[in-house]
Amino acid sequence: MELVKPTLEMVPSYVAARERGFSFDINPDPGAVAALTEQIKADPQAFIKTVEDLHPVGRTVTLPDGSEVPRLPQYTRWMWDDEFAGVITFRFQRGTPELPAHVLGHIGYAVVEWKRRLGYAAQALRDILALPRAEGLPYVEVTTNVDNLASQGVILKAGGEFVETYNRPASQGGAPINKYVIHLQ
Repeated sequence: MELVKPTLEMVPSYVAARERGFSFDINPDPGAVAALTEQIKADPQAFIKTVEDLHPVGRTVTLPDGSEVPRLPQYTRWMWDDEFAGVITFRFQRGTPELPAHVLGHIGYAVVEWKRRLGYAAQALRDILALPRAEGLPYVEVTTNVDNLASQGVILKAGGEFVETYNRPASQGGAPINKYVIHLQ
């Protein structure tokens, strides 16, 4: 498995994974997921232009409660092993390691269900750390649901240190999550 910058040629494999049930969407509503999949199929070039956005001036993200917040710069890499295997993102604010309250962590990731337990997430997390280092961040924060033991193990394998358990903002459901920090220096 390698981390790759998504390309137009890879989109059909990504769409196939979505059609098999994979979603990395902030709004997990099945109708919204299906609608986005259809948009991607209808205009893969438009999709690939928005996958990685390092200069999102004026762009927003809609949170699960319907509120809109400014989009942060974001690197996106796909886990690839001759087909789409997962996604990992690194989002940040330039010049500071701090994140707005609505952003739960610098890094988010998901592996397609049929390729879990192969070590892909742990490798992807270790590999993507080169990007925040290059951006000059001294650390990154990563969060996971308190009951997601697999993700907690991934974070620990990448050098994560447990910080605290806290509740997500109400705009994102309010459920408890665990926060970890990975020092980069």
